[in-house]
Amino acid sequence: MENFYSLRAEKQEHIINAALTVFGKNGYKKASIADIAGLAGIAKGMVMYYFGSKKNLYLYLVELSGKVMTEELEKGLDPEVTDFFDKIRMMSDIKMLIMKRYPALMTFLANVYYETDAEVADEVKSFMAEGLKTREKMVLIATDTSRLKEDINPQLLDKFLVWTGEGMGTTILKDSTMETIDEHMQDFYKVLELMKKYFYN
Repeated sequence: MENFYSLRAEKQEHIINAALTVFGKNGYKKASIADIAGLAGIAKGMVMYYFGSKKNLYLYLVELSGKVMTEELEKGLDPEVTDFFDKIRMMSDIKMLIMKRYPALMTFLANVYYETDAEVADEVKSFMAEGLKTREKMVLIATDTSRLKEDINPQLLDKFLVWTGEGMGTTILKDSTMETIDEHMQDFYKVLELMKKYFYN
């Protein structure tokens, strides 16, 4: 990786975006170093020179994507917002901004979620578990859950919203354009308001 880090920042970003695009479109098994190199405009051997193997490159992107998501969320979260559903909405807004800013990254992460190739499955599973823990902390720490009905478990409700959000995110990335993201988000906001009526006292 020292050779990769010695490149200019713009060159690094160009290679990263090419790799995110190819892995995001094809998944780990079907993605090829040749396709990544071609999209990046460099020789295939240079990709191997920088990363050593396809697996190393993939796991590097997994780690990098998680880091970008966490940093953007931490930077964008308003500590003054403590309502459970309002915080969910705020985090969704941030994710949509990330999706618009880094479409290749979001497509890659959507593909990572469903990755089952034995060569990277264990690492991906560990990454997803850590990501869910980090997200849960962001949602539940310093969050007012007192308005929830007594029989509602905040952790379980958050898991349900994660599943809902992941399904919506996959739909957006596969069947939508960047121009229609806001339309999907308006529907999601309506669902959150509806949930407030049923889960709040």
